[in-house]
Amino acid sequence: MNNVDDLIGRALTDEDRALLARHGEPGYVAQAFGLFRGPMGWAVWVAYIVGVLAFLAGAYAVWQMVATADLLSAVKWGVGAVLLFQLTTMTKGFMGSHMEANRMLRELKRVELQLSLLRADRAGEQGR
Repeated sequence: MNNVDDLIGRALTDEDRALLARHGEPGYVAQAFGLFRGPMGWAVWVAYIVGVLAFLAGAYAVWQMVATADLLSAVKWGVGAVLLFQLTTMTKGFMGSHMEANRMLRELKRVELQLSLLRADRAGEQGR
């Protein structure tokens, strides 16, 4: 895959490279905070809040499980803790899939940009 990227990089003009560099891949933190904006931002906010609450409730359940002397109560608190931590993991997976979808959309937009640049170059050559 790197060979193809190198070939594409060599074929680009300096102007094309500068344009693509401005629209480069943002860092992880920028991608993570970008999830909270856009048309699906509300769903990510809900998932994030549910995940935080589930984590806190799971930590409380673990604390209660350790603090109780009754075996049956400890098992009940432990099962509750496991279910709450699974819910936390599910919300993180939901947000991760949205981050990956946003990454794919950025790549598609980058390809569209390259195609439009190619089309503009071809139109300029035909006009000469």
